[in-house]
Amino acid sequence: MWKEFKKFALKGNMLDLAVGVIIGGGFNGLITSLVNDIIMPFISLFTGKLDFTNMFIALDGKSYATLAEAQAVTSTIAYGSFVTGLINFLLTAFVVFLLVKQLNRLHKKEEPAPAAPTTKTCPYCKSEIHKDAVKCPHCASELV
Repeated sequence: MWKEFKKFALKGNMLDLAVGVIIGGGFNGLITSLVNDIIMPFISLFTGKLDFTNMFIALDGKSYATLAEAQAVTSTIAYGSFVTGLINFLLTAFVVFLLVKQLNRLHKKEEPAPAAPTTKTCPYCKSEIHKDAVKCPHCASELV
């Protein structure tokens, strides 16, 4: 069983996945900072610094000044936090899309050069023959 586990754990795909998860964790911090520290301030210019986090519905029907105050007394539906999370997700997904799109442009794969032909056509019988042939095997013509 140990040998099987070792074989499974050291497969190339498993190591690639582990590296991807580790890099993804670091990448997540980078993208989160980009969205929160660079992109969100520009968006707040247009929304007037609208704060969704204090938008909620208190389930007891009373009115409270803040979400924290309402949560201390009763159950709440904090839809503002959900809206904030949704906006952050959409912005993060859009930034990742743009980043991946630009990286893909940089890493365009070059198409391999077409392979040199290995055959040619006999000018007399129009059969396909090897490119180095000096006599056609189909019509016995001398090729020059």
